[in-house]
Amino acid sequence: MQMLVGLISDTHGLVRPEVFEALDGVELIVHAGDVGGKDVLTELRAIAPVRAVYGNTDAPGESGLVQSLGLELDGLSMHVSHGHELGQPTPEKLLQQYKTDVIVYGHTHRALIERSGRRLVVNPGAAGPRRFDLKPSVARMTLKNGYAEVQILLL
Repeated sequence: MQMLVGLISDTHGLVRPEVFEALDGVELIVHAGDVGGKDVLTELRAIAPVRAVYGNTDAPGESGLVQSLGLELDGLSMHVSHGHELGQPTPEKLLQQYKTDVIVYGHTHRALIERSGRRLVVNPGAAGPRRFDLKPSVARMTLKNGYAEVQILLL
């Protein structure tokens, strides 16, 4: 059995049209914060159910956003938070702080996939308004037989 999960972060109020194609077919969307309002969640729910955390630019509790999510998907434990709670989040800091199989975060706007043994740290990058010199992106995570693989998709 296989499960496809869409990973998105730092939309800052903007759902680009390319997101719909990039996340087409996913069974769940996980948003790692800096959502930018409930309209973003409504638009994403047209693709699949959404679980979302708040980032440093969101109001805690707004639109049902929580500080962090602990998910169990296909036998893998997953932690989702924006990352700002660690100041400048790095894979090393995240792996030390959270003991799950998969860690998903945002905040830095930099797409990243890093493995540490069987553990995985993922930042899907920023999907919203272009900032810094970074291309907007999202990620697709395939879970199969207790193993996660991730692909970053530029928008």
